[in-house]
Amino acid sequence: MTSGTATRRLAERQQALQEVQAAQAGQARRRQRISWAAWGAGLLIVATLIAAALITSQPTTSSDVRVAPDFTLPASDGSTVSLADFRGGPVVLYFNEGAGCDSCLLQMAEIEKDPAFAETGITVLPIVMNTAEQINTDRQRLGVQAPFLLDDGTVSAAYDTLGKGMHEGLPGHGFVLVDADGNQLWHGNYPSMWLAPADLLKEVTSRL
Repeated sequence: MTSGTATRRLAERQQALQEVQAAQAGQARRRQRISWAAWGAGLLIVATLIAAALITSQPTTSSDVRVAPDFTLPASDGSTVSLADFRGGPVVLYFNEGAGCDSCLLQMAEIEKDPAFAETGITVLPIVMNTAEQINTDRQRLGVQAPFLLDDGTVSAAYDTLGKGMHEGLPGHGFVLVDADGNQLWHGNYPSMWLAPADLLKEVTSRL
């Protein structure tokens, strides 16, 4: 093999190697672009989900005034409670998911710890769609003193609280203010499953 032929073949091999390296580099760049595109799409999906979660967790309130639907319900302590029993003083109806929702019961436990409700003469009535046995088990475990009113869904529907939380057929986490004359003054739904008692008291007293 002449030196000229050897040189030519070496040049051809180098050119072929360069072409392979260029093709590999191009493939790497394409893979990187695809990877970045996938990351971007993933981040967009995550951002969309976060935004949707933030939107759906925002509280909704209404100050439409109407005559509050009257009701009589059994309570988890064996008594019977009517809304009319509290005529003459403001009442907050606390509709919640009840048994199995620890944050719902802890909400009531924290309300009980705040003496300002009693000092302002505001009664808070928790209402759930449970049996006495179901809710009492959680009440005892979480140290909630107040008996819960046991609804079959009729009262929750009358106050438009069904499907406002995680479950279509249950109340969400909502409060309804009924004044001393039996008028509904305010309704607030809190999908985050929490409203600080002080904030609840502020919402209520500002409307009385």
